[in-house]
Amino acid sequence: MNNSDLIVRTLEQAGVHWVFGIPSGPVLPLIEALRQSSVAFVLTATETSAAFMASAVGYLTGVPGVCVSTLGPGATNLTTGVGSAWLDRAPLLAITCNIATTWLERRIQMRIDHHKLFEPLTKASLACRQGNVGEMFAQAIGIAIQEPPGPVHLDLPEDVAQGLALEARSSRITPTMAADLSTDAAAAVAAALNNAKRPLLITGLTFTRSAASRSLRRFIERQNIPFVTTLHGKGFLPESHANFAGVIGRARRSDVKKFTDRADLILAVGYDPIEINYEEWVKQGTPIVHLSGEAAEMGNGLNFVWNKACDLDGAITALSRMDAAINDWSVHEFQDHRGSVEQALRPASAAFAPFQALDILREKLSIDGILAYDVGAHTHQIASQWRTDHPRTLLATNGWSSMGYGMPAAFAAKLVHPDRAVVCIVGDGGFQMTAGELALARRLNLAVPVIVLNDGWLGLMKVKQEKRNYPHSGVHLGVPPDSPPHYFGVPCRAAKSANEFRRVLDWAFALDGPSVVEAYVDAETYSATVFD
Repeated sequence: MNNSDLIVRTLEQAGVHWVFGIPSGPVLPLIEALRQSSVAFVLTATETSAAFMASAVGYLTGVPGVCVSTLGPGATNLTTGVGSAWLDRAPLLAITCNIATTWLERRIQMRIDHHKLFEPLTKASLACRQGNVGEMFAQAIGIAIQEPPGPVHLDLPEDVAQGLALEARSSRITPTMAADLSTDAAAAVAAALNNAKRPLLITGLTFTRSAASRSLRRFIERQNIPFVTTLHGKGFLPESHANFAGVIGRARRSDVKKFTDRADLILAVGYDPIEINYEEWVKQGTPIVHLSGEAAEMGNGLNFVWNKACDLDGAITALSRMDAAINDWSVHEFQDHRGSVEQALRPASAAFAPFQALDILREKLSIDGILAYDVGAHTHQIASQWRTDHPRTLLATNGWSSMGYGMPAAFAAKLVHPDRAVVCIVGDGGFQMTAGELALARRLNLAVPVIVLNDGWLGLMKVKQEKRNYPHSGVHLGVPPDSPPHYFGVPCRAAKSANEFRRVLDWAFALDGPSVVEAYVDAETYSATVFD
């Protein structure tokens, strides 16, 4: 057994099913070992997409997603997707297959210092050498899943990959648990509630890794507290709930902020400021209880009455047992607020608008169907408009917010959940960045409709220029007069109205392979929703 065989055996035992990447000479020994295993090598069009797919797999499964690249430009391409796992808190192993050990310190073709490259984007950057390969990979898996989860980089020289394995697989590091401060946390919350008239609860990225959602729902209902979420927190508490009050920092953010500004206490449960800083939405001086696996960073005007790293599930369970406190909220206030936001998200439009496409897709997609979406103006619209009561049915990058995430994430989701409906939404700008990945979908026959919201603009940048009173420049893509019949062998149809979009969606969902739906929408409604 060589070291590549040892690596693959370690990945198998960790529950890894796929390694995403692009071949090169140094990568070939690892690909050969994968060929003889239960772990599939998935060829992508770019290393960036490989890392995005690995990040999505890590998020969906809790098992580190794995991506691999060659040295130099392959490694630099990989970093964009690794950054997604870093700031979106997804467990991931990024393997760079390097030149032979004896050349590592030489200034030669393609060689750069991979460890310095990945250091700011990963929890650890580990060097594989003869005799330590099993130990390095065992460490990497343990570090990747330790709270908060994230990416770990492993540098694998070609001679080490081919070398004789000198060790058995080392035991994986056992993740350490956060301190149980549930009694103190519950006491702090009880005291804060007794001093508050309008408490408000928010969940976020850390809550997506909690097993105590039912307990938190009981706490909300007993206390009659409204709750808001971040983009990543959507669906982990049901958005059909009477106490749901919206998503912060996205489309119609000013309407949501008017509501949250009425709160005289913020209960942040599983909130991660990596998505949006407290200072950006909490009214200055408002008391904040921060219950999470990590303490929040201090900032100007922030009034933390509790801010300690703790076992989140234990704290939530303690909250669910608390007696009810009296506050001034009424369910009618929640209902009126939701109604006004829903109306504002759908401004009058004579043309086919993005919000119409989203409403139609929501009707067509099953309740447990997964929507992966890219970065752009539509990100804001989807976050605020789309409704789901099911966790992990929305895939997006928030902390990293890189265009190009949507299609790779959708295809990864279909690999993880082959029996569930998966749809992708991208803007025309993001589609241009990742259109080559349609070849992957065709090759693997992944039945994922890719909906391109084609408005002829980099819509988010268009709105930002308008808000700053800049003339439009460098943001117009142009709309082709007719949709092509296919991309890379993937069939494509166009829709220029709501009725056409309904018919084309039916066509796409009936296929047993990938498809592209080009929805020609009007960009103007974004100006009325995205930053208002």
